[in-house]
Parts: sequence; structure tokens; C-alpha cells
Amino acid sequence: MIKAISHLGLAVRDLDEAIQLYEQVFGVKVSHRWVAEQDRMEAAAFKIGEVEIELMQPLGEDSPVGRFIDKRGEGIHHIAYKVADVQKALSEARANGLETIDQVPRRGGDGKTKIGFLHPRSTHGVLTELEQDAG
Repeated sequence: MIKAISHLGLAVRDLDEAIQLYEQVFGVKVSHRWVAEQDRMEAAAFKIGEVEIELMQPLGEDSPVGRFIDKRGEGIHHIAYKVADVQKALSEARANGLETIDQVPRRGGDGKTKIGFLHPRSTHGVLTELEQDAG
């Protein structure tokens, strides 16, 4: 089912400050930046090898990323895996007893992917995103 790691999502309070750290200290440049209205966050991504680091700043304390930061602080929010077919992967996950957050795929915040999430209660505490290129 999994083809590769797509990205690691990191929750941050201040996106511009986090971008500055990655550019100045780690020497990487933002490959794209966007606002995901549905998820109420602003994000920026850095491509490092075949994997992206996605920095996510909440657009409100009551947003999913805002609630995550309030509960756990800044840090790793989720891991995303590339799959060939998100709908099939979600169905297979449910058939194997996993709890899904999304029943059907939805468009990713970057507009380039279809995504679905597995609940961390089912994946040993790790919020897991399944991602398919939207083509």
C-alpha cells in the first residue's frame, strides 16, 4: 500500500520564524507556501531529498493545528505516506480495524493531492496521512 514517505508535518506557532530557522541554519529554501482554508492553517514546505518538511501555522487557536499546539506544543504533527489510491488505502485500513478520520478522500491543502487521515488511536499515537497525487 505505501509507496514512499511524502512529508513530515511540523506544527509551529510562527511560520516566518520557523522558515527563517530552516533557511538560515539548515540551508534549505521554501519550495512552496500556501494557505489551506479548509484546515485553517498556513504552510510552507522544504524539499529535502525525496521528502518534504511541511511547517504548519494555525490560523486560529480552535483550528486542528492550533488545538494540537495547545495540547502538545510545537513539534511533529503527522507523517504522510504516498499511496497509489487513497480511497482504496482508507478502505483497507478500515477493513483491518483502523479508525479513519476521513471516510472519503479530500483535496489536500496544497491543491495538488488527494488525502485521507488515519486516527492516531489506531496507529500507536501517530497521526497518519495517506496521500495520492491528484494528477
